Amino acid sequence: MVSYKELGLVNTREGFKKAMEGGYAIPAFNFNNMEQLQAIVSACVETRSPVILQVSSGARKYANQTLLRYMAQGAVEYAKELGLNIPITLHLDHGDSFELCKSCVDMGFSSVMIDGSHLSYEDNVALTKQVVEYAHKHDVTVEGELGVLAGVEDEVSAEHHTYTRPEEVEDFLGKTGVDSLAISIGTSHGAMKFKPEQCTRNAQGILVPPPLRFDILDEIMKRIPGFPIVLHGSSSVPQQYVETINKHGGALKDAIGIPEEELRRAAKSSVCKINIDSDGRLAMTAKVREVFASKPAEFDPRKYLGPARDELKALYKHKTINVLGSANRV
Repeated sequence: MVSYKELGLVNTREGFKKAMEGGYAIPAFNFNNMEQLQAIVSACVETRSPVILQVSSGARKYANQTLLRYMAQGAVEYAKELGLNIPITLHLDHGDSFELCKSCVDMGFSSVMIDGSHLSYEDNVALTKQVVEYAHKHDVTVEGELGVLAGVEDEVSAEHHTYTRPEEVEDFLGKTGVDSLAISIGTSHGAMKFKPEQCTRNAQGILVPPPLRFDILDEIMKRIPGFPIVLHGSSSVPQQYVETINKHGGALKDAIGIPEEELRRAAKSSVCKINIDSDGRLAMTAKVREVFASKPAEFDPRKYLGPARDELKALYKHKTINVLGSANRV
């Protein structure tokens, strides 16, 4: 067994407390490879932001669990090399079984999510409690989920969303002992979060999705004041990336995300962790396609993955400064 403390990582407990007091959200950026990790760490060091390195079950299989451990340790050392020892959490995103969560705890993760939202309420409670009891023995924090997000991202998919029921949250927290709670208030997984017919056009002719259900968030916060809330599926799907991808042979039809101003509003509440994955995928893919289109003879991976990494870094700096409010919090 490897303790995350040996790797220089931190759990989310102290960071979430500071985020709620400061009116910002800590970015939870998903990664699968070295370039993504370099972009995340360098962006957060330069903006002086704490960060949660987020790994899905699929990403863990792709990268290899042993390599991931050393990549996380390397991220801590890389941040120091860049001049600032920022708080870094290694978090399992959408764990779907006790066995997976236990394995991650044993391999050095400092935080895990157990997603039992697809189960009955009773089974969700039982599974979440089981994970909490094991993780807390090793001072690893646990995120649970109530409500279902629609969309597809990695190995997580749901055709319809179900809003979190505020009347369940107190009972769920009391029975499970989770450290944070992911809720469903209208965000969605993937780049195609909404159909055009669900949206309206603003004065600039841009499709705007239905607003987030802040009334549900407000009611939840009344019932569990000061408790850390998490938003999944919070990519904004920047249209310049969609246009670049489609211009150079892509086929991203009707890719619509969450307006950044709504995420900034959420970050000023008890929402202290906001997950962003699809935006990073779009940024990297757009730059790679652009390089291939402008330099068709290029075959050195560094010559297209390097620019993609730089584009991703710029995107994440923007997120910490202008959207989540996490810049200059270290």
